Amino acid sequence: MKIVGLMSGTSYDGVDVVAAEFSTAGDTLRMRPLGHRECGYDAELRERIEAVLPPRPTTVEAVCRLDNALGTVFAEAAALGVELAGGSADLVVSPGQTVFHWVDGGTVRGTLQLGAPARVAARVGVPVLSDLRSADVAAGGQGAPLVPAFDALLLAPAADAAPGGRPGGVRAALNLGGIANLTVVAPDAPVLGYDVGPANALLDAAARRFLDRPCDVDGVRAAAGRVHPGLLALLLAEPYYAAAPPKSTGKELFHAGYLDDRLAALGEPVARDDVFATLTELTARTVADACRRHRVTELVAAGGGVRNPTLWGRLSALGGGRWTLRTTDELGVPAQAREAYAFALLGWLSWHGLPGAVPSVTGARRAAVLGSWTPSGPPYGVAASRPPRRLAVLR
Repeated sequence: MKIVGLMSGTSYDGVDVVAAEFSTAGDTLRMRPLGHRECGYDAELRERIEAVLPPRPTTVEAVCRLDNALGTVFAEAAALGVELAGGSADLVVSPGQTVFHWVDGGTVRGTLQLGAPARVAARVGVPVLSDLRSADVAAGGQGAPLVPAFDALLLAPAADAAPGGRPGGVRAALNLGGIANLTVVAPDAPVLGYDVGPANALLDAAARRFLDRPCDVDGVRAAAGRVHPGLLALLLAEPYYAAAPPKSTGKELFHAGYLDDRLAALGEPVARDDVFATLTELTARTVADACRRHRVTELVAAGGGVRNPTLWGRLSALGGGRWTLRTTDELGVPAQAREAYAFALLGWLSWHGLPGAVPSVTGARRAAVLGSWTPSGPPYGVAASRPPRRLAVLR
């Protein structure tokens, strides 16, 4: 079956669109990528998203307007995905834009994604799967990360591999988006995955604050600066890093105000380029610490951060002699579209009534089938019935 996957991450810079064809061969799920595109948000939409993100106050009206504006954008992105699929698709997975992840004392109480799935279904005429996180939250999980279900299958040993996979080898998948998340696949152990900390979230906040740009392109400013030991120590003291998984985070913690508070607490000026160098080191250090903790021997990375040579260089240097570092492109999955392909796979699982959340990752009591379906007409190809003309109430 052909599935269109959409993804808009914590960087809220646009929608990644993919199309993929799935088939099965025994216990192997085969995915044939059919193409991917990036649909950038315009400046006004990015500002509207930022305006509703914590810690900023907002209104129900602003949320409603943004929900429908995003739905319109996702609808056009889905239509592009259908074109990538050859003009027809069986379903679209549109997880929406996360605007709030409600964490209370380490427990996730709720999560909110916007994107008016009815607008997407109306535009493309196929069922749409949305709201993928809530089922896991209802089962006591974090609702994130969800991509480990994809990573676990992608990094699983081949059918003809020796029992137990690579001897002593621990493979891990890393996403460097707004938030860095890690999936650890070790022989004879449950899959582990969690949000490590900010990947680009604080770097992008600094770019908007100091450069009036969405990001530090190619890590140029970071490369020109030096790591400030005092600021790095203050940032590394964040309690989130010491918390044990399962755990998840987002811009409700790592936002521009968070950076401002840490700079103010330092009590001394920090050169602009040194801020970028220090934030880059923070991301590299927290990821490297997690990889050492789990004894990772192979790290496969994806996300916008792989295009930052300064960050990539630090990850490579910190992993020297401990793990090999490469991108998912080498496994046939474009690094810039990995999460969108992962959501397409989650759509395949939900369509077949299979769970997509991994309890050992999210901490849920049970593995949940993810998402809510928005039909474009009679569900699952059922022929429409003749409409009734009256209602009789039986007694």
